[in-house]
This record gives sequence, structure tokens and C-alpha cells, in this order.
Amino acid sequence: MNAAIPHKTKEVVLFPDGRMDTCNAATYTGFAEKTLAMLRCNGNGPKFIKRGRIFYFQADIDDWMNANGRMTSTAQAKHAAV
Repeated sequence: MNAAIPHKTKEVVLFPDGRMDTCNAATYTGFAEKTLAMLRCNGNGPKFIKRGRIFYFQADIDDWMNANGRMTSTAQAKHAAV
């Protein structure tokens, strides 16, 4: 028996120049807004700009996600985090 799992898709809204606010960046990355804030504070997150509010460029998020690499095991991820 193969039951279909409901899937909700959230729309990510970009400004014409490719920027997105933190809410849309969280949706795009799958991280919580608070997680993105902690990554900003620690300097471990994607590049961002502050123009009164925080904005991310989609290209910078993509680069950051690709640069952090894909792991094949949790042991590898734990070693990479140290």
C-alpha cells in the first residue's frame, strides 16, 4: 500500500533584484528565521545585507548551501562541525 503524503509548497517571494527578506530566506533554505539569525551572529551563514532590515540574495544562499557540501553520514557531519 503506497499512501500519498500531503505536500504543502510555500511560495518564496523575491524582489526584482533577487533579494529576499528573512522570512522568505527561511522558507527557501528550510531553516527557521531564528536559525538564520544565529548563523548571522556567528558568521557561519550566507552573505546578507542590512538596509534597515536583513536581506539575502538567492545566489548567495545557493553558493553558501553548495559550499557547505553534502554529507554521506552523520559522523561526517559531526567531524565537519568541529
